[in-house]
Amino acid sequence: MEETTVHRAKRATLALWCALAPLAPLAATGAAEPAWPARPVTIIVPGAAGGTIDIPIRMLAQKLGARIGQPVVIDNRPGSGGIIGTQVFLHAPADGYTLLAGNVGPQAINYSAYQRLAYRPSDLLPITDVIAFPNVLVVNAQSPVRSVAELVAQLKQQPGRLSFGSAGIGQTSHLAGELLKMRTGTDPIHVPYKGSTPATTALLAGETTFQFDNLTQALPHIRAGKLRALAVTAAQRVPALPEVPTMAQAGFDDFLSTAWVGIFVAANTPPAIVSQWKTLLTGTMQDPDLQAQIRKLGGLPGGQSPENFAAFVAAERERWAAVIRNAHLSLD
Repeated sequence: MEETTVHRAKRATLALWCALAPLAPLAATGAAEPAWPARPVTIIVPGAAGGTIDIPIRMLAQKLGARIGQPVVIDNRPGSGGIIGTQVFLHAPADGYTLLAGNVGPQAINYSAYQRLAYRPSDLLPITDVIAFPNVLVVNAQSPVRSVAELVAQLKQQPGRLSFGSAGIGQTSHLAGELLKMRTGTDPIHVPYKGSTPATTALLAGETTFQFDNLTQALPHIRAGKLRALAVTAAQRVPALPEVPTMAQAGFDDFLSTAWVGIFVAANTPPAIVSQWKTLLTGTMQDPDLQAQIRKLGGLPGGQSPENFAAFVAAERERWAAVIRNAHLSLD
């Protein structure tokens, strides 16, 4: 019997459905982009656990992990002024699953302080800042000095006889002291210690005259009346010490010194992944609870756009290069 037109149409439709049926799940899968990141993320911290770099990064990691639905693992790689951690990071695959908690030492100071360095600024791509710790210029509370002007006058009256401590050669506490020397024409003796704690202890014991201390380190001693704060090295007064002037307000313009921490990715990371991190990290930094935690540490919360953060990092390299050249400093 001859097949009718209707029957032929029905049979063709059935054949088409049979052919397309196996492809339906694939089409549905391809319609939605897979969640990213799809596995745990590591942040390399070029500093010790419990340190001023580590603590705020762990706060960020907790918030970031909740945002992306994946664990964020902290890998502490201290040593050599941040060089070890930076090198470990640059040997990891540039797939976006390893981030670097860069900071002022390895990502600004080291480029001028070391003549031979195994990495360059172009190896890294700044994403956003996390925290900035201004330094605070402090003296022992028993000192008669009550202002920056009085300190400078004392240094000029006793040339080469007074001293300042630091957390070590090449640290911001050292370079801020060198900057003061350069700006005032004075010559206090630099006394480097192995970290902020022993340097602060020495100032409390009267072994040194003054110090540009990390705000977080100095704040408990200031509040206890053991150290006197003369000025902060920030652009604006800090909430933790609202009565203390900035160095600019004390008569010294362009005297900024912050121990900042930010997130970097490898420069050869795929652009699509870089874009993902820009959105995720700047968004996470706007979390009110995270910002409150950072302020509680005595720090200033970050969250700058990648463009602004990159410009800031470049300016920091130039700022400290000038101080290092003037101090004839080399860490090689």
